[in-house]
Amino acid sequence: MKVKYTAKNYSGEVRSGEIEVKDEKDLARILRSESYVLTSFEKLETEKENGNTISFWDRFSTIPLKEKLMFTRNLSVMVASGLPVSKSLKNLAIQTKNKKFQAILKNIQEDVQAGNQLSDGMAKFPGVFNDLFVNMIRVGEVGGNLEQVLSILALQMEKDHDIMRKTKGALVYPAVILVAMVGIGFLMMIFVIPQLTAMFDEFDSELPMSTKFIIFLSNLFESHWALMLSGVIIFIIIVIVFLKTAAGKRTIGFISINLPGVSNLVIKLNCARFCRIYSSLLGSGVPVVEALKILSRTLGNFRYKKILVRAAENVQKGENLSSIIYEEKKVFPVLVPQMIEVGEETGKTEEVLAKLADFYEQEVDQITKNLSSIIEPILMIFIGTAVGFFAISILQPMYSVMENIQ
Repeated sequence: MKVKYTAKNYSGEVRSGEIEVKDEKDLARILRSESYVLTSFEKLETEKENGNTISFWDRFSTIPLKEKLMFTRNLSVMVASGLPVSKSLKNLAIQTKNKKFQAILKNIQEDVQAGNQLSDGMAKFPGVFNDLFVNMIRVGEVGGNLEQVLSILALQMEKDHDIMRKTKGALVYPAVILVAMVGIGFLMMIFVIPQLTAMFDEFDSELPMSTKFIIFLSNLFESHWALMLSGVIIFIIIVIVFLKTAAGKRTIGFISINLPGVSNLVIKLNCARFCRIYSSLLGSGVPVVEALKILSRTLGNFRYKKILVRAAENVQKGENLSSIIYEEKKVFPVLVPQMIEVGEETGKTEEVLAKLADFYEQEVDQITKNLSSIIEPILMIFIGTAVGFFAISILQPMYSVMENIQ
């Protein structure tokens, strides 16, 4: 069992701490061998006893961004109020309703209580606390401004959450429409088309190619629906696995930056995140080279990652970041390197980039608002084309049948 104890030696010196022992007698024996006498002890709950076991996979599992945002904001307030980090973590672990996050926070709290750094405890859970989070906390611990760093982190996460929420919100409507269309099409292929096919066979009339194609698909779905469904699931799994590989990330990065209608949103989204995170890192006291390395591991797009890795190497050699960014006109609008250059000349890169981040976040907000109005007519054209093709393919042979009857 794990216990918290207090002991005294013969000269009256008090000693306290935590230790793993079999029982009270074992604790007294250990202390006696070190010339101390046990005065009090308290049994501590272990992760296994309180039902918060941390498994190997838990260290790589993710926690919702909103949950982490609330944790960071509350931790900042508690630390600024003078509450010890260990006590703050204990309070936040009790408050959170997410059992997995609760177990993680209790694990970190035990590490801090044992004398370890908060950043080291967080680094054990890369799925929850990424490089950006851990490195900024570490800088705050070294610089003695942890509450300020936590406030910056909370602001950064709030902006990230806001941007992602608006972007995903703009894509919900078309996603629902497409899923509904696929579902309706699947049901028609299985239940409606076979009945029409029977009628066409009865009159033995020549069918157009489009009608034959729809009947072929219908027969395929009706006879081999399990095989078709398995094929779709396997295809989705293969795509997901491929996108997690380096080649997949390169592919999706290339497509997203070059695809008309999408590239503008992707570029401005990445520029907004680059400016906000880089400004936050510099404001926390992270050196420029280290900040660029952290950024390269934080931004999602493979093209930006590659540029920032090269930028970190060249800046270390003495080159200005603005001159490197100027060369990447495809993914960084000219305003970005110009503002970085102003920051380098005035020594106010942090403030300049914070304002630029605000500008691009407003741009992303406007694009996502316009996205719905742009997508709606495109969807209507797509749906109209699909319905028109289906209607012509079914109605044309039916008219032929009616003419033969007359």
